[in-house]
Amino acid sequence: MSADAPSGRRLISSGSPFEAEIGYGRAVVQGDWIFVSGTTGFDYSTMQIDANIAAQAEQCFANIDTALRAGGASISDVVRVHYIVNDAALWPACWPVTQKWLSAVRPAATMFVAGLQDPRMKIEIEVTAYLGSK
Repeated sequence: MSADAPSGRRLISSGSPFEAEIGYGRAVVQGDWIFVSGTTGFDYSTMQIDANIAAQAEQCFANIDTALRAGGASISDVVRVHYIVNDAALWPACWPVTQKWLSAVRPAATMFVAGLQDPRMKIEIEVTAYLGSK
């Protein structure tokens, strides 16, 4: 944790070099909330990314699940999700993946179309989870 981090804040790292280079945490636990940063489809153990958007979405959720578990939460605690895709036409290919991970939870959701940091990235997913009921 950074010496400048406010009291009660816990930072969770994935080990990705981007976190230190850019200056952010994979996730931040603050009180009853967990804020998971925009997460891409990189496999952090190999720093490889699949070219297929659905495969990237699956890896995004696997990375998010790991961060949530490190913060004492699970996918079932997700209350908000933001999807950022670089091409709206590719978004429907992700629907089976989003249904697999979130159909039982059905969080509030928004999809944005935007350029992403690396041209290999096709989707980035950000979630907010609430632990107050635990």
